[in-house]
Amino acid sequence: MKILLIEDEDTIGAAIQQGLEEAHYTVDWARDGRAGLDAALDELYGLIILDLMLPGRDGWSICQSLRARRDTTPILMLTARDAVGDRVRGLEMGADDYLPKPFDFGELLARVRALLRRDAVHKGRVIQIADLQIDTKQRNVLRAGQEVSLTPREYSLLEALAVREGQVLTRETILDTVWMNEESLPNNVDVYVGMLRRKIDAGRDAKLIRTVHGLGYSLRDPQTSEGEG
Repeated sequence: MKILLIEDEDTIGAAIQQGLEEAHYTVDWARDGRAGLDAALDELYGLIILDLMLPGRDGWSICQSLRARRDTTPILMLTARDAVGDRVRGLEMGADDYLPKPFDFGELLARVRALLRRDAVHKGRVIQIADLQIDTKQRNVLRAGQEVSLTPREYSLLEALAVREGQVLTRETILDTVWMNEESLPNNVDVYVGMLRRKIDAGRDAKLIRTVHGLGYSLRDPQTSEGEG
């Protein structure tokens, strides 16, 4: 499981990274707000640990930006402030949990595991985008009520795009985090996107899978977006 840590304090960041890696998680560590938001938008993470008081961009605005993009990655906020108002503000902006500093690493680890378990349960749900329906528990796909037969690789690509509706996934992100680098050439992503398009979009007026030229691919409801790739 890959976790993004956004924390500017070296001592705290190093301790969290070491502890999580000893618990067998992979940790990317961003040391300022802008770098953290860029990482969150560029990669697929199972969880984000987000400090509030950051240089460049604060944790509240990062959380707000991610939720505005329909990014549902669980967010655990960290802050030196223990004020109720800060906690309420963070939760209202879309954070999933809140842990004031100083904290015991055991408590942090317990909260990380709880959020990951909860997210796994939430992902056992039906995603609806326009007339596309994805049952993530049964791995069943319908378009306009008709079942769509997909290979495991096609399904993993479709679900990754749907979970982050409207966001762009680069070819590198798909290779590294969706397929775990089983295919080493970015051109293979283009081939599978083409195959997926033929099954999902062919013969339909509403095209859901978009090419964002020079970047990658996204899936979105044409009724709620502009332009077509």
